[in-house]
Amino acid sequence: MSIVAGADFGTLSTLVTLMDTDSGAVLGSAVAPYPLHRSEVDPHVARQSHDDQMRALCTAIRDAVAEAGIDGHDIAAFAADTTGSSVIPLDDRLQPLADYYLWCDHTAHGEAAEITQRARDEGIEALEWCGGVYSTEWGYAKLLHFLRHNPGAPLATAAENCDMIAATLCGITDPAEMPRSVCAMGHKWMWGEAWGGLPPQEFLTRVDPALAGINDKITGRWGHSLQQAGVLSPDWAERTGMRAGIPLPFGAFDAHWDAIGTRCAPGDVVNVVGTSTCIIAIADADARPVPGICGMVPGSVVPGFMGIEAGQSATGDVFDAIARRAGSDVATLCEGLMGYGPCATGLLRVPWDNGDRTVLVRPDLGGVTLGWDLHHTAADEMHAAIEGMAMHVGLIIERMQAGGARFDRIINAGGIPQKNDVLNQVYADVLGRPVHVPERSPVGVGACIFAAMIAGDFETIAEAQERMAPPLRVFTPRASHVAAYERLTALFRDTYFAFGEGRSCDMGAILPTLRRFRMGRG
Repeated sequence: MSIVAGADFGTLSTLVTLMDTDSGAVLGSAVAPYPLHRSEVDPHVARQSHDDQMRALCTAIRDAVAEAGIDGHDIAAFAADTTGSSVIPLDDRLQPLADYYLWCDHTAHGEAAEITQRARDEGIEALEWCGGVYSTEWGYAKLLHFLRHNPGAPLATAAENCDMIAATLCGITDPAEMPRSVCAMGHKWMWGEAWGGLPPQEFLTRVDPALAGINDKITGRWGHSLQQAGVLSPDWAERTGMRAGIPLPFGAFDAHWDAIGTRCAPGDVVNVVGTSTCIIAIADADARPVPGICGMVPGSVVPGFMGIEAGQSATGDVFDAIARRAGSDVATLCEGLMGYGPCATGLLRVPWDNGDRTVLVRPDLGGVTLGWDLHHTAADEMHAAIEGMAMHVGLIIERMQAGGARFDRIINAGGIPQKNDVLNQVYADVLGRPVHVPERSPVGVGACIFAAMIAGDFETIAEAQERMAPPLRVFTPRASHVAAYERLTALFRDTYFAFGEGRSCDMGAILPTLRRFRMGRG
């Protein structure tokens, strides 16, 4: 057995975790921050420097090694996951031409709309597997935005964050050798073996001549998380303090590996709840695409099964915004909320504060809160926001099931569930099913599991999970709450589709119904 290292690159920092694959113990961990570049004139901008990320990685590795009290040369393998779609344009030596267009950068909303419309007009099969809408957060849209605004740039290729990290650490400088994650390229770049790889070049050229020949530049080696991307180069071994030559697997997106770190298996749906929520599921290989789901990609989570991704564009960010406006913090506002009944506040909150990722895929929407009166508090809004998040997750799960996916277990993962029992209990009550929560944060555990797999320490992912993943505790639905939440969810569904899609509903009934909930008669 071995000591392995895993890195999780988040929106504002990287977390490095060291684990003993024999005992499953976390030996050490460390976080190092890096800046997120926003714009005062364009709220859609969210950029990040590759150099800043790599400096933070070196710091976090050395700090984690120091905490563990080990020699960095004892680390047998390293793996890294990142946000996505976080896209970086590169020259012919894989040097950045600009910062990452981070996952939460929405500047390419116009380009995404053009790609969607052209794909619909031409019946591009890949769009079906993206849920019928190409998102403003995804690869081709961001790359086209860069090309339109930098027409003279010597672009040789572009890469997802997880692939760029692996290439950099392995010392790869040839675009033809770029490790391309099936997870990243399948979910964000319309790549699929079923239609021969990337979407047709002719289609992309018709979207914009700036994309002419682009697929010839998206070259490299394609692989999944159980395959080796390369080995740590001498240069980066010296910078990180690890040993040159240790193996690295192909990378993936943080939510997909976080799901594995929660003991996720076929039949599970995992809500990776952080600043946003990514909803990850593993379904049978014959599951079919459904409208509104961010992506269905064979092998994106584990080989042999269909990986399904959906989510919310903001979750923790919404809670933080409510607390910030109140001059408070989330923990303080959640004190006492466990005793609230279903919609006891009389508020119905649709959490579109950063747009809708699933099922409408509309970045142009804004948050909606209905039912205000003169006595409401910030704590009331927080409870309504948690309820709204849970009901939105319920709609997403319903949409996933429409594609034939089965769900036997719901898991709440990410950084928030370990700190917010109110959220976990409300989710169980609203969804009417037990919610399983890791006893400690699984962030970084998935990366360590895939590092252990590439080191050869386990035969199967399930074996590695049994040894390394934290145990789960269970939140059971309160019988007194379930029926009322079923009625509230029906009202939420009507409101969600009326405001988001223009469907007809009895708008005159919404506020009186919320008032009845407020008075305890819901």
